[in-house]
Amino acid sequence: MQKTVLIVGAGLGGLATALRLAKKGYKVEMIEKNSQAGGRLNQIKKDGFTFDTGPSFFSMSYEFKEFAKECNINLPFKYVELDPLYTVNFSDSPKTYFLYKDIKKLAEQFKDIEPDFEQKMNKYLKKSGRLFHDTVDLVIKNNFNSIFSYILTLMCVNPTHIPVLFRSFWSQVKQNFSSKEAQQIVSLVAFFLGRTPFDTSAIYTLLSYTEFEHDGYYNVEGGMYKIVEGIVDELKKENVKITYNTEIVDFIGNSKKLDYLIDKQGNKWAADIILVNGDAAVFRSRVFKREKYSIEKLDKMNWTMGYLTFYLGIKSKLPQVNHHNYFLGTNFEQYANNVLQNPDSLQKPYYYVNVLSKHNLDCAPEGCESLFFVCPVPNLKYKPNWEDKDSIVDSIIADFSKRINKDIKPEIISKTIYTPIEWQNQFNLHRGSGLGLSHNMNQIGAFRPANFDEKYKNVFYVGASTIPGAGLPMAIISSKLAFERIEKLAEKS
Repeated sequence: MQKTVLIVGAGLGGLATALRLAKKGYKVEMIEKNSQAGGRLNQIKKDGFTFDTGPSFFSMSYEFKEFAKECNINLPFKYVELDPLYTVNFSDSPKTYFLYKDIKKLAEQFKDIEPDFEQKMNKYLKKSGRLFHDTVDLVIKNNFNSIFSYILTLMCVNPTHIPVLFRSFWSQVKQNFSSKEAQQIVSLVAFFLGRTPFDTSAIYTLLSYTEFEHDGYYNVEGGMYKIVEGIVDELKKENVKITYNTEIVDFIGNSKKLDYLIDKQGNKWAADIILVNGDAAVFRSRVFKREKYSIEKLDKMNWTMGYLTFYLGIKSKLPQVNHHNYFLGTNFEQYANNVLQNPDSLQKPYYYVNVLSKHNLDCAPEGCESLFFVCPVPNLKYKPNWEDKDSIVDSIIADFSKRINKDIKPEIISKTIYTPIEWQNQFNLHRGSGLGLSHNMNQIGAFRPANFDEKYKNVFYVGASTIPGAGLPMAIISSKLAFERIEKLAEKS
């Protein structure tokens, strides 16, 4: 008899798992809180402009290729490699650094401040590469049934990496580079995990290897939301129905099995197998009301920072601005150490700007640009009030205008602002933490909320706050791990 699967949440992890299951003959149905699929990988269409709301590029392209191969489809979106990966500008210097994958070309920009940059970078990437290859298959791409099995797996990792466990990302980088510019630029990737280089484990310096050598970064033609649209189109071919504007708030279960999920309108949803693509900790708290995941206990967990994101449509072109850009100040260490908890640090913001229309002309009207700003900020635990959002946004716009020698404020014809409040409410993120649970040592692997439920044998989880963690390729890996769990259950029953 055909097994039925209900997937709660149509983020990338849920969509990918739905396609894996449908291709294997499961009858899959999805429900989604919002009016369109994608979760944080989403899109705003407004005033003739198109904006990516969350991720603006991706890495580990081979994970997407492998996913398509396993589902026996052609990859349902097109992408192009980024080189340079992005640019970096410091407020005290007119110079713009271009992060080329060609290390010789990259090193040329550091010749005045770090003459031996090329040798140092190659040495650093060699260490990062060993760390990547010795851990990714063992630790990231594995299901763990218990903390004990996870520890046994860690014991199989090359012991030369043990010292890295006890260092921060920043200290590891600082051991390899002497100039503040090189240290800060190489450390930026730690922010992609939703924390800072000072409180991110040195294990994640393996990301530097994925940036520069292993695979690089990619843009999706037409915007990142094409990933979602492509997978949704494939799901339609498999007769997978997605019901939108449906939020789960309650449940009915027995001692071993979840019988029904209940939405806000009182409708009951049932299936042989339930897969949750909401935040794995928050769902256990809000819907299942587990004591281990009470609000008080959630607050004691280690969460990622909040994000202030805003989306501007302007009535002019910006040829002097590149596709992906980081704008840094002069107090990197002080700023990074304060940004997670101290609202006052926002007066000197560090931020990222994506010009989506740079290579996607249909994302803005002719002669216009579509701009996406991201500024790391404290989450709602530390800054619950965002009445000052407009003044903060104005200060970033003013700083950006100064850096590019053009006042864009009079050119703005479309503006949308998301504070951590919007991120919390729209995507059920605890305290508006942009990427869910952080990746410190006691919240990775089997220490992360499991992708199988501790009470109901027919409930599983996929997404950023379960294994393996945050990021688009991690969502694809997470879908494979959840799929393997579901397949094992189906084999037993």
